[in-house]
Amino acid sequence: MYQPREGRYQKARYNRAGRSGLMLPQVSLGLWHNFAARSDYDNCKKMLTYAFDHGITHFDLANNYGPPPGSAETVFGKILKDLLAPYRDELIISTKAGFDMWEGPYGDWGSKKYLVASLDQSLARMGLDYVDIFYHHRPDPETPIEETLDALKLLMRQGKALYVAISNYRKADTEKALQYARDIHLPILCNQLEYSLLSRPDFEDQQQLLTREGMGAVAYAPLAGGLLTDRYRNGIPQDSRIRTDGRFLKEADVTESLLKKLAKLDSIARERGQKLSQLSLAWVMAQAGITTALIGASRVEQIEEALEAAENRRFSAEELERIEQAMR
Repeated sequence: MYQPREGRYQKARYNRAGRSGLMLPQVSLGLWHNFAARSDYDNCKKMLTYAFDHGITHFDLANNYGPPPGSAETVFGKILKDLLAPYRDELIISTKAGFDMWEGPYGDWGSKKYLVASLDQSLARMGLDYVDIFYHHRPDPETPIEETLDALKLLMRQGKALYVAISNYRKADTEKALQYARDIHLPILCNQLEYSLLSRPDFEDQQQLLTREGMGAVAYAPLAGGLLTDRYRNGIPQDSRIRTDGRFLKEADVTESLLKKLAKLDSIARERGQKLSQLSLAWVMAQAGITTALIGASRVEQIEEALEAAENRRFSAEELERIEQAMR
């Protein structure tokens, strides 16, 4: 029988999501590539329990995470049942819908038909009565935003989601959603956006908007899928994501220009007593308006390093300027 570590909340830090009552840990764990049907189940258990033992309470999924789609939720649901069920009230579990999930015209984008059906399927896979946060995963250019937000409000009223949120919404999309959300008195908790030293515009474009409207910001891919680590600095390993998957990272992404930037960042990181990955993650967490940095992991040591980065996330003005110069 799993027993969580005593004192797991003593060192953990949490940030309020916008003007809501919900606190999220500085570091959250995303269950994407490494929580699929083909993943090592024992390793998945170790990562989840280690995270929870160290105050990471937020686990983020989506209906299409795997592969195959849905398998990440299935794996998580089994671990929840086997180990974490007694601690459900200490967990923040989020999932999303908005990308292609099943055949036919009702398994994609943002219709009420799709969103309601998808969350029902997600709850069944995870063995849950509700999720804490349900996201619309991306804007739908064809479905009226009114229909999408009405679906989110319906799911809240049904008790299937405690909070609702958006993901990958650019500034114009967020403004449009907020305009209707005010009309129907629907609080949108946060926007989940890709944000790293290598990918910044979406968050920085709408940072003031999110703060003004009382929304949080969840930063995903803070290490740019592994590019902001030592993983690719000396060639592309055969067991790397580029070699074994290739859907989201490609060999062409590892350019000479990138390697020169990484070398400069690594020098700054060493002066701070950090690894390159830790500096990159700490930089994201240090940005005003970021509620939580959502990491992926393939082993416990990566979670441990992320938690260490959270303990050293203050930068001097000189360090910040050197980082900016390194990225030019």
